[in-house]
Amino acid sequence: MGWTESGSGTGRVVVGVSGSPASLAALRVAAEEARRARRVLVAVIAWEPPEGETLYLRHPDREWARHWWAVARTRLDRAFDEVFGGAPPGVRTERRVIRAHPDRALSELAARPDDLLVLGTRPGRNRPSRTHRRVRSRTTCPILTVPAPAVPRRVRKALRKMTAEDFALAGE
Repeated sequence: MGWTESGSGTGRVVVGVSGSPASLAALRVAAEEARRARRVLVAVIAWEPPEGETLYLRHPDREWARHWWAVARTRLDRAFDEVFGGAPPGVRTERRVIRAHPDRALSELAARPDDLLVLGTRPGRNRPSRTHRRVRSRTTCPILTVPAPAVPRRVRKALRKMTAEDFALAGE
């Protein structure tokens, strides 16, 4: 039984969000898929302590963990604000902040055969990332990949030449 757009199944549209341009494009497409199929949109951001779980377990600090959870939640909320200006219209949504590697979090969440998993990809990538390969090997649901919008070469060149002062002056 595959993912259907009829709305008769119980599948969800699951999307990985990191705040990158690719994940923002994936979020937009996932919301449209959920709206069209009358499914729930489940947006997921995965996080781990910056020092890694192994070091964290040696010196656990709940306040530190809460801080990084809040940072991840803020990034997820900011993604919705950037893409939709808040919640996407006409779509039931769930926002999930999961403490795990992204591939594991997405694989475990999009575990139903009638789910649809939406992932963003960087433009110009000839092969899938490690996260994409791991997710594909662990899931049984269909996966839709969405490329990030391409940035024109002259804009990339100009950005490479900018300094921190250039950004500070732009805010004035």
